[in-house]
Amino acid sequence: MRRTVLITGATGQVSSALVEALEGTALERRALVRDPTRAHGLAARGVEVVAGDLGDPRSLAPAFEGVSDLWLLTPNGPRAPEYSMNALWAARRAGVERVVRLSAVGAAHDAPTRSGRLHALSDHELCQSEMAWTILRPHWFMQNLLGAADRIAAEGTLPLNMGRGSLGMIDVRDIAALAAHVFTSPPGDHHTSTYTPTGPEAISLAEAAHQVGGAISREVRYVPVSDDAAHAALLARGAPEWIAAMVVEYAQAHASGWGDFTTTDFQDVVGRPPRSVADFARDHPEAFGAGTRAGDS
Repeated sequence: MRRTVLITGATGQVSSALVEALEGTALERRALVRDPTRAHGLAARGVEVVAGDLGDPRSLAPAFEGVSDLWLLTPNGPRAPEYSMNALWAARRAGVERVVRLSAVGAAHDAPTRSGRLHALSDHELCQSEMAWTILRPHWFMQNLLGAADRIAAEGTLPLNMGRGSLGMIDVRDIAALAAHVFTSPPGDHHTSTYTPTGPEAISLAEAAHQVGGAISREVRYVPVSDDAAHAALLARGAPEWIAAMVVEYAQAHASGWGDFTTTDFQDVVGRPPRSVADFARDHPEAFGAGTRAGDS
């Protein structure tokens, strides 16, 4: 019997990468979205699109009907544990067999970020369920570098507020590849496993800027900025105050050395090395302004 995986957060960057990673597998892909009219791209790729809102448990039963596997990704915010709780309740009632949950790096009750502490609550709830479960706690996303792509293209600078901290950052596509490997394995193979996928090395932002520059054949410099400046920039781009403050908390933790580590989890599960920052930059040359010079308009 074919299995159906329900993918939450289906239009976000991690879940979108998972949709792609599961293409061509034996799994039927079903995407949970609040507004199906905004998910035409998913439908065009053979994904069944269903309406539902993790904030409204009454909306979830039809979406979960016939689902064997759940990819559980909740939006960051103070209601994240509520969203996860609603999804797990719907999954249990529908007879879902396996849940793969996207948590956060270092999730724990004493994590230095509000996001990590909230994720710890939902991780614990999943571990107490009757369903098979796997938890992913990936490191800092390489895709976060794209948030500074305009500055890299215009000025050749990477402005971030992480001081001299080093990070074992990982490409979102590798997170999706690990999740896809779990989903295409027998349900019991990764039950009770918690993985912390990272990139191949913990590197400073100065080295990350150097690797981006090497990939696009131009100089890129890391420019440390203050927490206040980073917070103000996030608010100016439309981030809610809760999110802006959370991002600053992560930056402060990383600046203190909290993220200076790597694991072999990705290679142990998937069987190949994770992508490096240089690999990531070579795959996004236009975004980083390849072929332009700092100061060009």
